[in-house]
Formats: sequence, C-alpha cells, structure tokens
Amino acid sequence: MANRRINGRQLEKMLKNGLRNLVNHKEEVNKLNVFPVADGDTGTNMALTLRHGLGAAPSRTEAGAYLKPVSEGMLLGARGNSGVILSQLFRGMYTELARCGWIGPGELRNALIRAYKTAYAAVVHPVEGTILTVAREGIEHIRTQIDRNSTIEAILSMYIAEMRKSLVFTPELLPVLKEAGVIDSGAYGYILIIEGMLDQLYGKEHTVRDKENEKEEREETPAPAADASLFNENSAFEEGYCTEFVLQLMRGEDYDQRFTLRSFIDDLTVYGTSLVAVQDGTRVKVHIHTKKPSKVIALAQEFGEFISFKLENMQLQHNEVLAAGAAPKKPLSIIAAVNGDGIDSTFRELGCDQTVVCGETMNASSEDFVRALSAVHAENVVILPNDKNVIMAAEQAVRITGAENVTVLPSRSPAEGYYALAMDIPDSDDVQRRIKLMKEGMQSTATLTESVAVRDYDSGGVKCLAGEEIVLLNGVPAAASTDWCDCMITALGRVPGIEDAESCVVFRGEGVSEEKETILLQRMAEAYPMLEATAIYGGQSVYHFIIGISE
Repeated sequence: MANRRINGRQLEKMLKNGLRNLVNHKEEVNKLNVFPVADGDTGTNMALTLRHGLGAAPSRTEAGAYLKPVSEGMLLGARGNSGVILSQLFRGMYTELARCGWIGPGELRNALIRAYKTAYAAVVHPVEGTILTVAREGIEHIRTQIDRNSTIEAILSMYIAEMRKSLVFTPELLPVLKEAGVIDSGAYGYILIIEGMLDQLYGKEHTVRDKENEKEEREETPAPAADASLFNENSAFEEGYCTEFVLQLMRGEDYDQRFTLRSFIDDLTVYGTSLVAVQDGTRVKVHIHTKKPSKVIALAQEFGEFISFKLENMQLQHNEVLAAGAAPKKPLSIIAAVNGDGIDSTFRELGCDQTVVCGETMNASSEDFVRALSAVHAENVVILPNDKNVIMAAEQAVRITGAENVTVLPSRSPAEGYYALAMDIPDSDDVQRRIKLMKEGMQSTATLTESVAVRDYDSGGVKCLAGEEIVLLNGVPAAASTDWCDCMITALGRVPGIEDAESCVVFRGEGVSEEKETILLQRMAEAYPMLEATAIYGGQSVYHFIIGISE
C-alpha cells in the first residue's frame, strides 16, 4: 500500500527498522574506515547515536512531537564525527517537522533539505565527499520531481538511488578515500538507515542478527535522596524551591485563552529567578527558582493543567553542600577522554578532575562530556578529547550545556593529552597562560600508534596485508611489516626531528606483555640513545603501543 503521508507511530517503526538494518551491516560499514585500524568505527558510532535517540522517545502519533526527543537524544548520545553529523541531520529534520502531525510529500522534501543544511552548518570546515555531500545531492537531485501526489515510498526510493550514485563518486571528491580504495563509511551508514526505513513501508521487517547489539550500554543510577535531617523547624529558608513543570494549555471555558509565552514569562519573573520557559505547541516547559511556588502554580493554572511537576527544596540541598564542606571553585579543571585503566589513572595523577571513559570503540558521547562538565567545580574548564573522533562530541557537549569558559583543546591521542598536562602549571592562577602552555605541549607532540591491520592497505608508500603489523604517525600509516618491533623502529625514524628529540612516553596496551615492552625500549635506546622514554601501562584497546614524542 502506497503512503502519501505518515504519522509519528509509522515514523517510529521506520526508524527502528532503519537502526536494525544499520546494526546488521555495522561491521561492513566499520571496514570502510580509511585507515586499516579499528579505532572509532563509523557503523558502531552511528548505531549507538541513533539507538540513544530512539531510546529517549516515547511513542507519539504526531510526527513532530515524536521526532523532538529523538533529536534531543541523538544530540546527547552522539559518538564520533559520524554520530555528531548524523545527529545534526536529524536535528534539521525535526526543526522542519516540529509542528507536523503528519509528514506528506512536501514536508518530507523540506525536511531532507533542512537536514543537510543543518549538518553543513554544524561542521566548522565541511568536507565534500562525505555524508554531507551524499545527503545534499540525494535530495537536491530529486527535489523538483516531488509534488503533492508523490508517495513517501517513491520519494525515499529516489532519495536512496541518488545517494547511492553520489556515494560511488565520494572517492573522486576526497583523495584519501581514493587512495584507500573505499567509499565514505558515514554516507553508507546513513543510506542503510534510510533503506531500512523504506523497507518497513514495504513490509520488510529487519531482525537484529547479533542480540548483543540490543543490550543497553549503561543503566542510569538514580540520584540519592536528600538528607531530610538537614532541614528542620530552626532552619533558615533563603534558597527557595527549584520548580519544574510541563503545562498543557487547555481550551475549556475555565481557562484563559489569551496565553502568550512572552507575557507569561513577564508575569513569572515577579515570583522568582533562573527562569526558563519554552513553548512546544500547546505545552509549555518551565523551570524557575521561587520562594512562592503557590503563586507560580496559581498563575499557570489560569491557562492549563500540569502534565508533570517537580518541586525541590533548594535550602535542603544547600545545607547538604555546607555539611559536606564544599570547596570554593578551582581556577581551572581538566576533563580528559581515556581508553584503558592505566591511561585513566595516569591522567588523574597528572591533574585531571574528571575522566570520560571510552569503550571499545574508543569514542565517547556528547552526553558523557555533559555529565563530566556538570561534575566539575571550577571557573574554567579544559577538555582533552585525546582522539580525533571524539573532538566533535566534546565540542557539541559545550554547545548543549551553554557552558562558558570551556576550552576544547583538540588533542588527537593520549600522547598529545599527556604532554599537554606535562606542560601545565597547576599552582598558577594565570589560567590563560596554563591553557597556552597545554596547547603548546599538545602541538609539539608526534604520536605513533601500533596495531594489526584489519584489511589490506596500499597507499602513500605503505603496503600491508590484513593481519600484518602497521604503525600510524599522527593518524597516517607510516610503516608496515610482519615484525612488530621493526615496524615501530621504522616508523619512529620517520618522525620529524627524531634525532634531536629527548623525551617520549610509551603506553603499553591491553594484553601486551612487559617482555615486549622491554624489547621495544631496548631497540629504541639503541637507535636513539638521546631519547629518554617513560614507560606506562595504558591498558588501551586496539593499539598495542602508543608512543608520544615531544620536541
């Protein structure tokens, strides 16, 4: 049966089918990584991002109302560059469809156009030959063919066909893809989602073959209840109540029909502070700190009734803080993304207040950084992503929270983060100087990462077969061999200025023996006697060794 419009419940089924289709092809997408190392796999990141969005959204009949929590959930759960861009595509769709109960041909066309434009706007330096290009060309090549008689199936079919054509040409637009002989993995992952959505309309339900993919990543732990003994008949009451509610505007004769958000906000300001009020159709979300919640309730009920309501005694919370002896804000706190127990403990010893632990994909979500930001108590914050695929998630977290005085230093490896911290002067009150020194430490570091190639590779003078040792220099293949140690020494010789370098750090990975570490250190000392190495058990996955060389 052809559909000329779909609602929120149909859209939910389509998106879930799209996720299952992506999950079933996840490893295929992962193998399209430009470099033959399984770090931050695209298919995994996109699946985790979409799953987080779908998990945040209850079923709704209205398409726009359903898409809102999907978009918000994806924004928070975005992992890696591919996940961030995917979240922005869906953010654009929601922005266009926010007030739509049903999605017809015109609405779908406009949503797909807004999707790619939003994604382009979110990327500081958009690169052609990626998911951005494919999403843009997919709709721009068919937009004039869509009219009010078009079916949803026909539009998605044309969209997929044009995106697949565009996908084939991504290597021509992006030389690094052409050299590696692959198409863009993010674009392919997005196409799989849309194909799954179309399949659902045709009655083809996908079943996840790997049940492990259906497991939730984590279970949320509820916040502990406040200690009521810290508030009694003799307590001062200065802080007031934190009041939050969702108000449903009503049409009955008992309610004032002259509601406007602007005047409602003006009236609420009389009763409190920290006011945030957002209207979504006929519902209004409000947050306010007030000593007179009854006044706020009475004002709100002039226009409607509460869908949800929360009231918390902030004086009790304040007393808890006082009882705990809360320290004053630090001038600067540091948050770092880490992979491996050893790297985690090392970064904490070097002064990190919070670490964001990455999983096997070596990626962290924006939500992980949002949590870390809420946990620090400082005037200024520095974030060290320590992986090129984590930088965008960290930056998006800063945008989500609206936090001020947060600097994301775009460290691309734990080695860069290590030397950034090595340059810090924790006792200094000159925050800008500390950030400048950390940036210099990061930028003066070359990184070698050694692992096993997961596919054949032949580009830039480096050739290897799947299963052979390969070493990347600053993310680019630099040497390959059947002998892991020879491979490391060869790559080390290609580090600019290695003859004059005096300091390096060596992180030993998970499952790598101390004997191998000793062999490597001996070979390095023989080749470069002036190079003083600090060996640390990192416990990182994927990379057997990570070496940072400081100028």
